[in-house]
Amino acid sequence: MNPDLFLQLDKVIHEKGRLAIMSALAASPELSFTELRDTLNMTDGNLTTHIKTLQQEGFVSVAKSYQNNRPLTSCSLTPAGRKAFAEYINLLEKIVRQSKP
Repeated sequence: MNPDLFLQLDKVIHEKGRLAIMSALAASPELSFTELRDTLNMTDGNLTTHIKTLQQEGFVSVAKSYQNNRPLTSCSLTPAGRKAFAEYINLLEKIVRQSKP
């Protein structure tokens, strides 16, 4: 087992809440804030904090609009976010392959 692989894991994505957000967004082109919140069973504040962190890294884009005269916040992965997530998953797969006898 190469312990250096663990050091290469992206610390921003690796946190479980952000990993869940990235996973959900990787499976869908776009999700509303409420869809993410309800799917991941997170509080509004917790989800907001994690989205801001991912947005600051350039991994997630946030769009605000109106639907039926109500505010709608939608999130999606940026191209950089898709690339970072794919690299993260590939690295996890390497770690798993190395740990198999």
